[in-house]
Amino acid sequence: MSFVDEPVDGIAILLWAADPDQPQRLATPFFHAAAAAAMEIPVEIYFTARSVHLLAPGVAASLRASERHAKTVLDSLREAVTHGARLYACSDALDAQGVDAATLIPECHGRGGAVQFMARAADRRWRTLVF
Repeated sequence: MSFVDEPVDGIAILLWAADPDQPQRLATPFFHAAAAAAMEIPVEIYFTARSVHLLAPGVAASLRASERHAKTVLDSLREAVTHGARLYACSDALDAQGVDAATLIPECHGRGGAVQFMARAADRRWRTLVF
């Protein structure tokens, strides 16, 4: 079943203001990623700025969007990955935030930053979201 009349090649999501210090903002990007991926639309999520901390072991697992929300942020992230979303960490953000790239959670597919995201933004066949 197709949900769109004119399918796109993919959706790139930039996590810029998704700060672990504000967990109420963290579930929504992954819900959107999971929904798009479940619709068989390729999804790439680019972690930049403080959002790279979510890829460090234990961080996303310790956060919930609210006390009422049963899922952790890691649960929501994994749901998106299970549906096919691919996660990329910005090397510059990892360095700036002091996050060791060698210890990232296994759901992270590799490195990707400004150049990769902007290539998607400039491609008419892709859509972009910024959280």
